[in-house]
Amino acid sequence: MSHISDKYEAVIGLEVHAQLATHSKLFCGDATTFGAAPNTQVSPITLGHPGTLPKTNKKAVEYAIKMGLACNCEIEQYNYFARKNYFYPDLPKGYQVSQHTTPICKGGYVTIKTGEETRNVQLNRIHLEEDAGKSIHDIDDQFTCVDYNRAGVPLIEIVTEPDLHSADEAYQYVTEVRRLVRWLNVCDGNMEEGSLRCDANVSIRLKGETKLGTKVEVKNLNSIRNVKKAIEYEIERMIALVEAGGTVKQQTRSFDAGNDTTFAIRDKEEANDYRYFAEPDLAPFHLSDTLISGIRESLPALPVALLAKYQTELGLSEYDAAQLCAEKETAHYYNQVLQHTQLYKAAANFINGPVKQYLNENKLGFEQFTVSPTQLAALLQLVEDGKVNFSVASSRILPAMIAAPEQDALQIATDMNLLQVSDTSELEQWVNIALESMPDKVTEYKKGKKGLIGLFVGEVKKLSKGKADPKLVTTLIQEKLK
Repeated sequence: MSHISDKYEAVIGLEVHAQLATHSKLFCGDATTFGAAPNTQVSPITLGHPGTLPKTNKKAVEYAIKMGLACNCEIEQYNYFARKNYFYPDLPKGYQVSQHTTPICKGGYVTIKTGEETRNVQLNRIHLEEDAGKSIHDIDDQFTCVDYNRAGVPLIEIVTEPDLHSADEAYQYVTEVRRLVRWLNVCDGNMEEGSLRCDANVSIRLKGETKLGTKVEVKNLNSIRNVKKAIEYEIERMIALVEAGGTVKQQTRSFDAGNDTTFAIRDKEEANDYRYFAEPDLAPFHLSDTLISGIRESLPALPVALLAKYQTELGLSEYDAAQLCAEKETAHYYNQVLQHTQLYKAAANFINGPVKQYLNENKLGFEQFTVSPTQLAALLQLVEDGKVNFSVASSRILPAMIAAPEQDALQIATDMNLLQVSDTSELEQWVNIALESMPDKVTEYKKGKKGLIGLFVGEVKKLSKGKADPKLVTTLIQEKLK
């Protein structure tokens, strides 16, 4: 990467295709379930039989608007679809229905964070289109097999301006887009199944240049890691090429995940003529103000807003806030806990720590978590009141609550004999035994080795099987050794 910092800068634009989470296709009622047997989710409309007429899926339009509003776009109220003509075995009609001159969402931005810097990546558009089918080359030696199940599935294509300048920024951007589509429930964001795919347009130019260099498009990157690797490789390749006196060719390339390199598929013509024209079989549609404002009101609190709120209003650290906002379910659960307690920091620690650990180890989501927000708030209160300590609460009481969700925290702590003893006479006995068992350490402490207090407290903890209140014990020991 040495050359890049001193001489060149990379300019990157990304196109992310997100498959919308509708139950049926964009222009007909065929199912969109992933993994069905080939060509079982097709009909004469999907297959483009003559005389069939498409009809627009309202839900898909609403999902596109939802994403547009979350990305601060302007919603185009007058919309129509266009035909994009090209011939390919997996395109049953010989054209793809897309949006050309009137994308449903214009402009907008997505906020990303790289290192310390937060910035807005400018979007060009988000438009609706139908997916193509899938050509499969490795089933038959003689023939390419075609599966049309995916043909006609609704997609939004989220297109940035050439506004990214490193592989790391691209990585953060795709991560953020995936979080957003999942947060809004408009797409499951599963890159392995192809419901989120990314194409990267990469070019380089000398620092200080304003004109864009010749771009190369790397197609169908199916993981966020591959987006980063492909862009890193392309930047290196282009710089080496230009440094050696060569010129960058405008072409379409593909990524080889086996060795993290890219290879050319085809050279791309300058004016790729898809002969766009308005789709004659679909009426243009107008989006009313009422529809758009209704969708705006239904939007959940978005991660960027929650991050700010958690830090400014609740006083959480940036790290804690980011952990809570990583997934919508986590933030939702945390918000519900806060309806029953004002222990903001303690709740964040408990959810980000023991609760998440339990869910990760058991491969569960918050929707399968048996401890209700009310119960968790009660457990936090027990710790706050000094009735149990954090480690007993997380390692003993939490598992018992998960196993018996109908029991409350105090009941469990009482039944399991885990409540901290704050009765000073009983504590004093334990303190005396502990100090008597370590006379030499007591002498050292009195000579000024104050760090030994932890050892004494630990000994009392052992004697009391964790039931002694550590704060009281510390005070008692300090009194005794004065």
